[in-house]
Amino acid sequence: MANDDSLPRDPQAATVAADEAPPGLATMKGQPTFLGHPRGLSTLFFTEMWERFSYYGMRALLILFMTAAVTGDNPGLGFGEATAGAVYGLYTSMVYLFTLPGGWIADNLWGQRRAVFVGGIIIALGHFTMAGPLVGLPDLPTFYLGLLFIVLGTGLLKPNVSTMVGDLYPDPTALSDEREREEWGAKRDAAFSIFYMGINIGAMLGPFICSTLGEKVNWHWGFSAAGFGMVLGLIQYKMGDRYLGEAGYLQTTDTLDVVARRSRNFFMGAAGVGAVSALVVFLLVTGALGMTLEAFATWIGYGILLLSILFFTWLIFNALWAAGLFTLFAIIAGVLTPDMGTTGGQWAILATLGVFILMNIGLLASRGAAVSVEKKRLMVIFWLFLLAAIFWSGFEQAGSSMNLFAQDLTDRTVFGWEMPAGYLQNVNPFFIIVLAPVFGVLWTWLASRDRNPSIPMKFGLALLGLAAGMFVLSWGAAYASATDRVSMAWLVVTYFLFTVGELALSPVGLSSMTKLAPPGRLGQMMGVWFIAAALGNLFAGLVAGSLETLAPSALFRMVALFTAAAGIVALLASPWVKRLTHGVK
Repeated sequence: MANDDSLPRDPQAATVAADEAPPGLATMKGQPTFLGHPRGLSTLFFTEMWERFSYYGMRALLILFMTAAVTGDNPGLGFGEATAGAVYGLYTSMVYLFTLPGGWIADNLWGQRRAVFVGGIIIALGHFTMAGPLVGLPDLPTFYLGLLFIVLGTGLLKPNVSTMVGDLYPDPTALSDEREREEWGAKRDAAFSIFYMGINIGAMLGPFICSTLGEKVNWHWGFSAAGFGMVLGLIQYKMGDRYLGEAGYLQTTDTLDVVARRSRNFFMGAAGVGAVSALVVFLLVTGALGMTLEAFATWIGYGILLLSILFFTWLIFNALWAAGLFTLFAIIAGVLTPDMGTTGGQWAILATLGVFILMNIGLLASRGAAVSVEKKRLMVIFWLFLLAAIFWSGFEQAGSSMNLFAQDLTDRTVFGWEMPAGYLQNVNPFFIIVLAPVFGVLWTWLASRDRNPSIPMKFGLALLGLAAGMFVLSWGAAYASATDRVSMAWLVVTYFLFTVGELALSPVGLSSMTKLAPPGRLGQMMGVWFIAAALGNLFAGLVAGSLETLAPSALFRMVALFTAAAGIVALLASPWVKRLTHGVK
C-alpha cells in the first residue's frame, strides 16, 4: 500500500527491502492516469518542468547580470567577460558534477523521493538568496552563496526525478509474458518522451518570465521569479505524492544501523570537503590564493579531464599504467607551469591524453582479437566522452557569449519594443519540441532501410552541425557593431543548427552509454556522460571569457573551426570506432 504522507520516508525509520516494494506498483489497475500513463508521471512532469523553469530562467540572466555595470537603474556586478565566463563555467559544470553524489545519496541513504524534495527546497533557497539585495543583503556574498545552493539542490533533484519516472513502471524482468514486457517497455519509452517535453516547456517559460523581470525591472526580481517557480514545483510535488505509489522510496537490504552509519560517515566527509572548498573559494575571491578565477577554473578543467583519463586507464589497462600517466602529467606540468602558467598545464594534459590514445591504439595493434569486447567498448565510451565534451563546450556558448551577443550586438526591436536578450534563449527548446519527433521518425526510417548512421558517425555529424551554426553566427557578427546591430535571424538560424546537432548527440549519447557499459558499470558510465557535460560547460565559460580580448566574430569563428575539425576527425574515425562496438547500434 502506498504511503499517503506527502513527506518522503525517513531512512532511519522506514528503510524497505527491495523485495517489499516492487517497481510498478503505481501502474496497477484502478489507479488514476495521465495521458494514458500512471498519474504519478504528471507529478514528476511538472516537478521537472518547474525546476527547468528556475534553472534556465536564472541562466538567461546570469552572465548578463555579472557583466552589467555596477551603476545605473539596474546595476549588476561589473565583472569583465573573462571573470564572468569563469564563474559561469564553474557554476554550470558543478551542476552536472554534483549529480554524481546526488545519485549516490538517493541510492544509499534517502531514496529518490526524499532527495528530489530536499533538492527542490535547496534550489529555491538558492534563488531567493541571489535575490537577497532586494532586502538589503550584500551583492557578492549572496550571489556566490546562492549559486552554491543551486548546485547542491540540482545535484540532488536532477538525476533522481528521472529515475522515479522509470520506477512508475514494472520491472521488465519481473514480467513473464513477452507481449506484456514489450507493451510496458514501449509505454516507459513514451513516458520519457512526455517527460522530456516537460523539460523543454520549462526551459521556454523560464527565460520569458525571468528575463522580463530581470532585464526590464531588476535583476533580483528575475532571480526571485526563478525561486517562486521552484516553489510551485515543490507544492505540486507534495500534493501529487500520493500518486507516486512506492516509486522513489529507499530500497535496500541493509539494516537501519548500517544505513545510519553510512549516512553519518558520508555527511562528516562532505562537511570536511565543503569546509575546505569554502576556504579555497574565500582565498580565491579575496586574492589571497595568488591565482585568478580564470586560472583556477582552467586548472579545475584540467583536473576533471586528467581524472577521466586515469579512470579509463585503470579500467582498460591497470592501476600501474594509470600511475604512470599521472606521473607524466605531473612532470610536464611541473616543468612548464612555472614559466607558462595555465598554458603549461594545457600542454601537460594534451600530452597525457595523446599518450593514452596511443596506448589504446598500441594495445589493439599488438593484441588484436585478444582484446576483450568489454575493453574495446570502454575505448568507444572514452572516445564519445571526448566528442561530447567538445560539443558541449561549443553548444553552451548559448548561455554565455551568444547571450552577450544577443544583448549588445543584436537588434531585438519588435514593433517598436525591445525584447529582453534572454528571450532568444527560448529558440533552442522550441526547436527541440518541434524537431525531436522528426528525428525519432528519421532514425527509425533509416534503420528500416539499413541506412541508420552508427553512434560515432552521429556524434561527428552533431559536431559538424554545431560548427555550421557557429560559422553562420561568425558571419553575422562580422557585420555587427554597437551602433549597427544585426538581425535576430542570425541567432535563430544558429540555434536551429545547434538543435540539429543536439538531437544527433544528446539522446543518442545517453542511449549509447546504456548499450556500451560493461556489466555492473552502468551507473559509472552514466556518470561519465555527466562528467563530459560538466567538462564541456566549464570550458564553454572559459572560451566565452575570450570576448574580453577577442571580437565576437573571431571567437565564434575559432569555435567553429575547432568543432568542425573535431567533427571531421570523428567522421573519418567512425568506421574504425564502429567495429570496436561489436554490433552495438
